[in-house]
Amino acid sequence: MTDNGSNGSLALLRKELVERGFYEKQPVKVVLEMLFKLFLAAGGMYVFIAAANPWVRICAIIISTAGSIGVGTSTHTSSHNATSDKKWVNDWLTYFGYPFFLGFSATYWWNQHIAIHHPSPNVIGVDFDADLSPWFAVTEEDLDRSSGLRRIYYEKFQWLAFPIALFLYGFQTQRLGLTYVFKSLLDSKRRKRAHFIDLGALVLHFSLTMILPLFFFGWKSVLWIYIVRIGLMGYATFFILGPGHLPAEAVYIRRDLKNEDHLLSQTATTVNFRTGFIGRMICSGLEYQVEHHLFPNLCHFYYPQVSVIVERFCHEQGLPYRSYGWGHALWKCWMIFRKPQRIETNFGRLPIAEVGPQGTSQ
Repeated sequence: MTDNGSNGSLALLRKELVERGFYEKQPVKVVLEMLFKLFLAAGGMYVFIAAANPWVRICAIIISTAGSIGVGTSTHTSSHNATSDKKWVNDWLTYFGYPFFLGFSATYWWNQHIAIHHPSPNVIGVDFDADLSPWFAVTEEDLDRSSGLRRIYYEKFQWLAFPIALFLYGFQTQRLGLTYVFKSLLDSKRRKRAHFIDLGALVLHFSLTMILPLFFFGWKSVLWIYIVRIGLMGYATFFILGPGHLPAEAVYIRRDLKNEDHLLSQTATTVNFRTGFIGRMICSGLEYQVEHHLFPNLCHFYYPQVSVIVERFCHEQGLPYRSYGWGHALWKCWMIFRKPQRIETNFGRLPIAEVGPQGTSQ
């Protein structure tokens, strides 16, 4: 399939989705959903702080974490301008969900996720979400470049270290975001109004979560609670974003192939995962990664219906469309650290449709 042919096919599919009303925005539904998740996050945290029973506290912090990542996934829709027809509504919801509520920079997210990751998922040297070196080797190329103790670590121990490192992921995201914002503000050519708003929201976040609580609790309790919250967000983020691009079935491709066939590069590097009702509420459509990468500015409420059309389209076009159970997909993510995958250098070797009826992987 030529790139022009793939673009034409995608344009026809997009036209069909428009005609069926799937491009209508749902701002009220998104905001109500986000507020419900905000209630879970705040209520769970209150119980976690107030309860004495350790099992109650464990359940409460799990609920709070699920609610918190849910706020992030709801406003993820906004970051793609898919919540409202009004850009300012999408922007302010993104500022609320990312820097203010989670402490993650919005402008860093727009740059890394929207501008870089989406056009080039799993493209080596472009998509930095796919590059975990030097801490982890996820490709054979990473492994081949290593030697000595580092190679032994990659081959024998990195799969054991990865679950521990996930606790630090949220803090690393905060660090990268803050660095990005400050560098942008110090560079007159890059500096924009958005960076000032982003920094203001981040300051409010740390003020409300780290400074204000000091009037009611000791600094050790405040610090411990914040560390637990952000640490658990690292796991929650991986549980939702990892299955879409980390399993071996989501191939890594060489940089010079990323523009060869847009449809094939998007579908070959992306897989879906299936959840139940609670998972769907928490993920806000991110379990439909294939659909999301083909139509990122589509409101997530439509993805279940759109997935039927996209799966049919992929089969007709000879494109890969993979879908796995959530637990199975997470297991595949972990196993990539035991056996790093090859970087594809030839589109002729990329997979074609591999799913049966109703998205069941074969």
